[in-house]
Amino acid sequence: MEIRRIAQAEAVHAAGHLFDTVPVPEATERFLADERHHLLIAYVDGVPAGMVTGVEMTHPDKGTEMFLYELGVDEPFRRRGVGRALVSALADLSRERGCYGLWTITDEDNPAALATYRHADGVPEAGQVALTWTFGQ
Repeated sequence: MEIRRIAQAEAVHAAGHLFDTVPVPEATERFLADERHHLLIAYVDGVPAGMVTGVEMTHPDKGTEMFLYELGVDEPFRRRGVGRALVSALADLSRERGCYGLWTITDEDNPAALATYRHADGVPEAGQVALTWTFGQ
């Protein structure tokens, strides 16, 4: 397996099947243009097998942390360590970028994600609640 940091839209679109929906060209360009946005793709025998995105977030009294925005592994490559390797690679990148930590949110009824994050040394934060605001699309 090879994990590559992606900076070209063509690589994103070639791995479009790893995302929830087809990547939008304008959003892809905007994401890649921001040095605080990170996309890593795992390739197995040259085939895009999984991806992880991270976004650096800085706050005046805390410094910079990395938010693991999305993790996706193609069905044939699941349960083979691809997700764990991607999370670990994002954690390494976070350290290189001077982040003090890495965090994410997942559904409590998503055992695959929970197992992946725990195997990559993630620790559940007790007592946390996620709240969302959805704006018309």
